[in-house]
Amino acid sequence: MAKNKNLHTASKNKKDEFYTQLVDIEKELKHYKEQFAGKVVYCNCDDPEESNFFRYFALNFEHLKLKKLITTHFVYSDMFTEGETYKLEITKGLNLNADGKIDFSNVVKTTLKENGDFRSFECVELLKESDIVVTNPPFSLFREYVAQLVEYDKKFLIIGNVNAITYKEIFKLIKENRLWIGFSIRSGDREFGVPDDYPLNAVGHRIDENGKKYIRVKGVRWFTNLDYKERHENLIL
Repeated sequence: MAKNKNLHTASKNKKDEFYTQLVDIEKELKHYKEQFAGKVVYCNCDDPEESNFFRYFALNFEHLKLKKLITTHFVYSDMFTEGETYKLEITKGLNLNADGKIDFSNVVKTTLKENGDFRSFECVELLKESDIVVTNPPFSLFREYVAQLVEYDKKFLIIGNVNAITYKEIFKLIKENRLWIGFSIRSGDREFGVPDDYPLNAVGHRIDENGKKYIRVKGVRWFTNLDYKERHENLIL
C-alpha cells in the first residue's frame, strides 16, 4: 500500500513539472528590475538544465545587479527514478556556448544530501539566505508553498493557477494586501515545456522540431508581493 501511495505521489509530482517559457518570464520580470539590485535570488523548484528561470537570471545577472543566484535541483524519490540532487550558485553572470547553451564552467555545484524538495531542511536553509524567490512551484502544492514563503517573510514572484485566489489561505493574503496578481498575464492560457515522459493527453499540445514536448495550461497567473507602478494607476471608467 505504501509503495502504491509513493508511486501515486511521484506520478502526481511529474504532472506538476512544467517548464515556463522564457518569453513569459521576460515579460513579467521587466516590471521589477530595480527591486533585484543587490539581492540573493532563489529558484527552488527548478531543474537548472531545463529551467528558463535559471537561464534568465544567469544571463541577466549584471543587468539586474544581483548579488547571488541559487538554484536547487529536485529528484523524485521512487523505485524507478534515481539521480543526483544538487544546488548551483553563481555570483556573476554566465555566457552562452557556441551551441546557444549556457556555459556552466564557472558555476559552483554542490551535491545535496536530501532530494531537493523545497520543504527539505537544506532547501529551507537556502530559503532563509535568499531575498527573493522566483519560480514555478507545483500547482498541487501551491497552498503549502506560499505558506512557507509567508512564514519566512520572503519576497516572491511565482506562477500558479488563477483558481488559487479562491483558496482561503491565498484570499486572506490578497485581502490583507500581502499578495497580488502580477502584471503581464491577464487572460487566456500559457504554453509550458514538459518532461519527455509526460503523457500528452491535453487538448493543446505539440512537439517541436527538436522533439521537445509542450502543453497549454489554462488560467495561469503570476502571484507576487513585489510592487509595480501599474498597481497604483487609476482605472479610467
